[in-house]
Amino acid sequence: MITVAKFTRMIDGDKQDYQFLEHLEREYASGVGERLIQALQALDDSLSGYQVTRLEHSLQSATRAYREGADIDWIVSVLLHDIGDRYAPYNHDQYAAVVLAPYVREQCRWVVEKHGIFQRKYYGEHTGTNPNARDQYVDHPYYSDAVYFCEHWDQLSFDPDYPNLSLDYFKPLIMEVFRREAFSPNVLQHKIQVEMANERVATKRNNAV
Repeated sequence: MITVAKFTRMIDGDKQDYQFLEHLEREYASGVGERLIQALQALDDSLSGYQVTRLEHSLQSATRAYREGADIDWIVSVLLHDIGDRYAPYNHDQYAAVVLAPYVREQCRWVVEKHGIFQRKYYGEHTGTNPNARDQYVDHPYYSDAVYFCEHWDQLSFDPDYPNLSLDYFKPLIMEVFRREAFSPNVLQHKIQVEMANERVATKRNNAV
């Protein structure tokens, strides 16, 4: 039983080395959920200037999705949509989408990946960027989902008085998603479009509070 790979150049590795490393990688990958929770906590000390921290914005956005009856893929995607702010401030949307890609529905991944462009609708005219840049995707099947994501969950979630749910409340959902089989067709659900708001589920959730 080896405890470290024998090679110093990958080309020299043998089957024993790579089976050993693959086992370690699977074991390490199983902790992604816990590490993402830590990354969310770190957003409390991220980009400043808003009336809420980046963590509070993320929790508020996810709470709005939860209270509208969104499913677990949407809720976790909304919660993590700005996870890249600390390390990829100029392409944070793509960063978050890459993190989510193996574990959530294609629909959610695409919306998170493009949400930065769609958000320009609200500030582009003030910053010299094109507020209508989203129009390049007008024929995409998930276009309306990205519009809804930004309008109902993202752009209005900077309210310091909004009673959002805590990170602890969302932890079980994060863990459930990131324990899925990565890149499973049953997870990715290519071309499947799930409604973003579900009145029946929303009523049940809100009445339980």
